[in-house]
Amino acid sequence: MNRATYLDFDAAVPFYEGDEYYESALKKDDGSTNKGAFGRAVRLIPDGEFDRILKSGFAPILGEKLTSEVTPPGFSEPLAPFERPVVEMMGSRPFRDRSFVHNVRAAYSNRCAITGLRLINGEGRPEVQAAHIQPVASKGPDSIRNGLALSGTVHWMFDRGLISIGDDYKILVAENHVPEDAVRLLNKNGVIHLPKDQTLYPNAYYLKFHRDQVFKG
Repeated sequence: MNRATYLDFDAAVPFYEGDEYYESALKKDDGSTNKGAFGRAVRLIPDGEFDRILKSGFAPILGEKLTSEVTPPGFSEPLAPFERPVVEMMGSRPFRDRSFVHNVRAAYSNRCAITGLRLINGEGRPEVQAAHIQPVASKGPDSIRNGLALSGTVHWMFDRGLISIGDDYKILVAENHVPEDAVRLLNKNGVIHLPKDQTLYPNAYYLKFHRDQVFKG
């Protein structure tokens, strides 16, 4: 995996919905699953089907910003000519930022991992921000496992190395760098709040990078 270019889907895409398959090669003539094709680690996917998979995987982001341009995939609709619009958007920084923010907030249920605060503004939008553990400037990927949901002040402190996280998920504070008032904001048990899904926990590789390269402790 190329860590710098990896991007999580915003929604998991199943290989079929109802009687329809995202990849036609996975469906036999009798309607059953082609288990031989399904078991292959690498499969060739026609451009039109690849486009439909991307649109489904990034539906929350596409629907949020591009509802007039992108219709959620419907299997009853004929496939439109493939023009790589989603592929091009995936490489853009604004698209990747929106996807990263959406995924990280969702993983942490819109709760700051380090203070436990879950603030929602009057318009129903969460105030929590999505922070990269290994910074983008240091080739950190837009992966959920390289992300933390943090309140604004804590995000600022984390980016400047005033706080960090151990491999045991304990909160680390740079000695003589953080005022006592700020320390009181941190989780009382000294451990970050983690996603319910263990597969989305912060990756030890990125945590070590932050401790070694960013943290002032």
